[in-house]
Amino acid sequence: MTWTSDAQFRETQPAIDAMMERDLKAVEIEAAALYAFAEARPKPVLCFAHVTNQMGRVDGDFEKGEAGGSRDALELNGIAAGRLRSWLLP
Repeated sequence: MTWTSDAQFRETQPAIDAMMERDLKAVEIEAAALYAFAEARPKPVLCFAHVTNQMGRVDGDFEKGEAGGSRDALELNGIAAGRLRSWLLP
């Protein structure tokens, strides 16, 4: 599981500690905006999260490139989008 936050400044040490106690391994902020859109519009949203770092706790722990699965994640998203599109628009 990951922690979805609506802003990076909310990643305070007490908040990080609380999420770690819940055994959450990562934080992301993009999905919060998607979920807010889905609720406000109301529209369905599907979010794939490609987790690439550990809450900013390890130096140099951001972009992993192709070796970290970026290309594979994009390919998976493309396949899922194509199948969803064919299901929604017969």
